[in-house]
Amino acid sequence: MAALFQSASKHQSSRYPSFVPRYFVLLAFISLIILLIFEVDSFVGSFVSNTKTIVGHNLEPTPWHVFPAKSFDQESKYSIATKIIQCSYLTCGDRSITTSNVSRENESIPPEKPNINCPEVFRSIFYDLEPWAKSKITYNHILEAQNFAAFRVVIIGGKLFVEFYYACVQSRAMFTIWSFLQLLRRYPGKVPDVDLMFDCMDKPTINRTEHSSMPLPLFRYCTTPEFYDIPFPDWSFWGWSEIHIQPWDQQFREIKRGSQSRSWAEKYPVAYWKGNPDVFSPVRAELMQCNDTKTWSTEILRQDWGEAAKSGFEQSKLSKQCNHRYKIYAEGYAWSVSLKYILACGSVPLIITPEYQDFFSRGLIPKKNFIPIPPSDLCQSLKLAVDWGNAHPREAEAIGRAAQDYMESLSMDRIYDYMYHLITEYSKLQDFTPVEPPSGLEICVDSVLCFADDNQREFLEKSASSTSTSSSPCSLHR
Repeated sequence: MAALFQSASKHQSSRYPSFVPRYFVLLAFISLIILLIFEVDSFVGSFVSNTKTIVGHNLEPTPWHVFPAKSFDQESKYSIATKIIQCSYLTCGDRSITTSNVSRENESIPPEKPNINCPEVFRSIFYDLEPWAKSKITYNHILEAQNFAAFRVVIIGGKLFVEFYYACVQSRAMFTIWSFLQLLRRYPGKVPDVDLMFDCMDKPTINRTEHSSMPLPLFRYCTTPEFYDIPFPDWSFWGWSEIHIQPWDQQFREIKRGSQSRSWAEKYPVAYWKGNPDVFSPVRAELMQCNDTKTWSTEILRQDWGEAAKSGFEQSKLSKQCNHRYKIYAEGYAWSVSLKYILACGSVPLIITPEYQDFFSRGLIPKKNFIPIPPSDLCQSLKLAVDWGNAHPREAEAIGRAAQDYMESLSMDRIYDYMYHLITEYSKLQDFTPVEPPSGLEICVDSVLCFADDNQREFLEKSASSTSTSSSPCSLHR
């Protein structure tokens, strides 16, 4: 009996020692997995919430021009993290050399053609940069301008680095940064190292009176004589994907074809405007009161963006809006991208005295390629212009043709030339050597396309510049 008890005890003691360790090993393994999941989740959460991107992750709207914050709620934390890692950190690498600093030795490039003189309007570059001719642009200028910027662009050795501060409306940041990349592709090895601040919203902010003691260099899409802001070609030259406006060269061709569908005599002898009046624009609000073809010889239409989107913007095509002899330009919240499309129509541009200027509008000549309209007594002023044009059809048609010719001369070749000369002249004023920004990321063609949705990608690829060009930039003279 004692032997049996001893045998049972021995059997139990041999069972439990082997069972207990397996139980604790399993428990420890499960605990480790839970801990790892928690740590990974914590890391992903921290990573996602700290990396700023070209599409607006972790970026608030600019405080000086408030608009709804971008939402990424439809994406999971892990899908966002995966995209950020892939697009921001794994896409460029050494491949950025192939998309920006392309070696011309391995390309079949035609001999360079003699370069031409730049358009007269390019001389405005010297006026825009004159405030820093003596003081130069110091690193402190850059840091102070950051307070008014949405992002920072640094070019070093043909590579592009961007540091993001605030979100931009829609895809403005994406298409603007894309424009810099296309410039680098177009003129490989020619674009100098540069460090600049860029704001992507509509109104200039560096007032010449307030900042006279220290002018701040800030790039944006428009300026006025009262501001130091430096005008730069706007994003829509590379396409406006949200409202289906094509890249400039293609869009101009479509508008010109549309303008030729009716002869001058067949065009409606009234002034036409279609747009959004609900943008805090007194001029547009007053313009809405002029919608009376019998009294004022004008046709003023409100653009319903919601309805236009439902129909794929089919009824809002710019090429179908050139059937009137006169097209009206009225500023919105500030400057408007619509100016170039109005000028391209071949109709007589009736430009209501603008406050803001983009880089090319300073080359327009009153009564040669547009008729200026004073904002006072607006409806009557528009009617007088229309009456004059209808009484002088040959002269009116010539003004419309001159406006269209001016925009045709502003091809993407010239857009890139303007960008090149502006950046080159700006770089000459820097008194420091640009370095990679502290929290900046390298951006390349592939990383932009990685972040782009299908619609954006279509427009980006359409507007991609060739990596080779058979001519040098136009010659800029003072």
